[in-house]
Amino acid sequence: MKRETTITFIGAGSMAEALVSGMTKTLYQPEQIIITNRCNQKRLEYMKKTYGVRIETNKEKAVKEADIVILAMKPKDAAEGIISIAPMIGEHQLIISVLAGVTTETIVSLIGKNVAVIRAMPNTSATIGQSATAISQGRFATETHLAIAKTLFETVGIVTVVPEHDLHAVTGLSGSGPAYVYYLVEAMEKAAEEIGLDRTVAKELILQTIIGAAQMLQATNKHPSILRKEVTSPGGTTEAGIQVLERYRYQEAVVACIKRATERSEELGKALVSSSLPRAAAPSR
Repeated sequence: MKRETTITFIGAGSMAEALVSGMTKTLYQPEQIIITNRCNQKRLEYMKKTYGVRIETNKEKAVKEADIVILAMKPKDAAEGIISIAPMIGEHQLIISVLAGVTTETIVSLIGKNVAVIRAMPNTSATIGQSATAISQGRFATETHLAIAKTLFETVGIVTVVPEHDLHAVTGLSGSGPAYVYYLVEAMEKAAEEIGLDRTVAKELILQTIIGAAQMLQATNKHPSILRKEVTSPGGTTEAGIQVLERYRYQEAVVACIKRATERSEELGKALVSSSLPRAAAPSR
């Protein structure tokens, strides 16, 4: 991708910030990135001060100047936001969406043009260049567009290409995944406090335990159940702890959690279609 490529973010929330943070640490210069949002000027000023990017309250100017437009608004604002920029979008531009649940066909219909759309599901670990991102191409996107998007998201972590129908599952698994890990850490920190460990000591031990376990999974290629059994001595402390997790149906809860997040992604997409498509122009064929 050329260094002079201009990227405009529509939306300045946590996902946009995570991507901007990662992108400006690697391939892109801050001046290549423009950020605009619905009305929060204070947020725009924060992004400019923190990352050195360009901010723009004139949405028409921000969109027309872009080679790549990244849709990163809140889901509840998605339909209105896409429709508001549709007149400014040209078929030469690449549209990348990080909107949970919103299909490429929905975006094309809302824009009303045969525009190239790539749908992506990164996670907020993009902030430190450790995102797990899945991408899919829409009907009018070419392999070149897919390669451009892959290069962009590789600046913030690993990228895999999947069929679009799998992106709901990706959203529930890795898109929301960091929050599940943080929730686990919250519980471990609470337990550490209750058993009398110093907070600073506990945090260091917890983080290294999680990092070490993840690296063991990567380095050994052993199934997690095998690694778990290798730690679990009969009659030992780990077995006692695992028995409690089994009693509370820990694995069932995690599976149900991911399934529900996946279902929610599907619901968000359906809700957007039912509420906004009648207002959108159909793309030409």
